[in-house]
Amino acid sequence: MKLEITEEYCSGDLEEMKAVYQSVGWMKHSAEVIKQVFESSNVIVIVKLEERVVGFGRALSDGVFNAAIYDIVVHREFQQQGIAKKILAHLLDRLERVSCVHLISTSGNEAFYKKCGFRKMKTGMARYIREELQDEYLE
Repeated sequence: MKLEITEEYCSGDLEEMKAVYQSVGWMKHSAEVIKQVFESSNVIVIVKLEERVVGFGRALSDGVFNAAIYDIVVHREFQQQGIAKKILAHLLDRLERVSCVHLISTSGNEAFYKKCGFRKMKTGMARYIREELQDEYLE
């Protein structure tokens, strides 16, 4: 499996990226939303297999103190092949000088991030607008 890893997205990939999100049940990510969140992120990883987008991840960072990783997503057909680990490693390489890297795991994926060296925070807090997300992620 020859994966191509790039650090920028192209608008021609938006429909394939949408299909990746939808393959894991994230149905509210329209092409417009995907365009906005990736254009607002300063660290991006897109993984392609034979020119097809199969996964991606993104992060926001001030480049010194803090970074937050978002949306490490691999198309359901390509999961369990080490792609998410490659995406995370690439993001962390780009963020290696940043003092603290945060992320919020989707439910059920916490063990993956723990194996990759992440630990639960003692003081982490969040606020969600949507009630169903409050119920899922907040104590």
